[in-house]
Amino acid sequence: MPRLDKDAAVEVKLDSAAAMLEASLTEEQRRGLFEHPGMCVLVIAELRSVTYTGHAKDEDKSPQVKLRMTLVEAARDDDQTRQITEVMRAMWRRRQMDNTLDEIGPGGTVVEDAVAAALAAHPTETEYEAHEQMKQRRRRSRVEQH
Repeated sequence: MPRLDKDAAVEVKLDSAAAMLEASLTEEQRRGLFEHPGMCVLVIAELRSVTYTGHAKDEDKSPQVKLRMTLVEAARDDDQTRQITEVMRAMWRRRQMDNTLDEIGPGGTVVEDAVAAALAAHPTETEYEAHEQMKQRRRRSRVEQH
């Protein structure tokens, strides 16, 4: 892969494969987005680069990178929307304080305390695994009873 100049502005494109996004939205959210143009839904997403396009030095085109959503969760209620908004605000404040708001490349987004506070009411991975194990035990006991 060719190296970019430090000041090169990279154009970002979003891959059209939106299956992960569609799966994270409720039916009500999908209908609302269709029926009410301009409606917003907040999401937390992981973006992965899948392709890039470079150009010869004498071309008057920006390099491009195409991103795909590989993980995404949509806020499902007002409380989750408020939590995501607060995390976004905390990240913005951190970038303002670190003077990285306009920086190209990775900037300072250290907001562990805000994220921990926002997620305090959500189940941990351990709690989720225990829940799944309990579901499996219930299924087995129902099957054994019949």
